[in-house]
Amino acid sequence: MSTVAEIESAISTLPVKDAWSVAGWLRDYLDAKWDKEMDEDIAAGRLDPLWEKAKADIAAGRVKP
Repeated sequence: MSTVAEIESAISTLPVKDAWSVAGWLRDYLDAKWDKEMDEDIAAGRLDPLWEKAKADIAAGRVKP
């Protein structure tokens, strides 16, 4: 099973309880991938420009508490 269509087809045959289990696993998997990507972006400095802009907006009073 290697295509999205095959995976979707297989999931559609599952009992609802098992489909919810797959959904939970997929959510956790994607959350972990997102966290890893964010950590890598932070370490590489790719978010530094956004942080600098946020600090400037805070200093200029352009943000709400």
